[in-house]
This record gives sequence, C-alpha cells and structure tokens, in this order.
Amino acid sequence: MCLGVPGQIVAIGNDAFQLATVDVCGVKRDVNISLICDESPQQLLGKWVLVHVGFAMSVIDEDEAKQTQDALIAMSQLEHEVGDFLGLNQK
Repeated sequence: MCLGVPGQIVAIGNDAFQLATVDVCGVKRDVNISLICDESPQQLLGKWVLVHVGFAMSVIDEDEAKQTQDALIAMSQLEHEVGDFLGLNQK
C-alpha cells in the first residue's frame, strides 16, 4: 500500500527543480516539488501537500491535511493493539 503523508511547505527555492522544505508533524524534510509546480514556486509557500517517497504528489486543502494527520496518528496508536490481536507482539 502506498501512502501520502500531509505536510506544509515552509521554505522554497526559486525554481521548480529546487527542493522545498515541508513540515510534517513538526519534522522538516526536503521534498521535490517539480510534479506540482506549474507556475512560480513561491505560490506554493504555505500550501499543504501530500508527500510520497520524497515528492510532493498533490496540493490539498488544510482541512483534508489535518484530517489525514489525525487518521495517521490514530492508526499509529492502534498499532500495538493490532499487533497484540495478531500475536505479533509476543516474545
């Protein structure tokens, strides 16, 4: 399964081939924006994007980003319980 993780673009270069800095739940990562940059990269500053394997795949709205973040956090909190149910956390 492939998963895009939402993040907000917080810094950006002068052209689409430079990496942008994206904040994903407080962790900053450099990502390629060439797939989503049609005009000036500066127009992407502050936008929310879905990031997959180092690439910004699409621009999303803030509400969708927050809902996706909440769902991912909830899934990570359930990981231990699912492992217990499947017998994966046994020694």
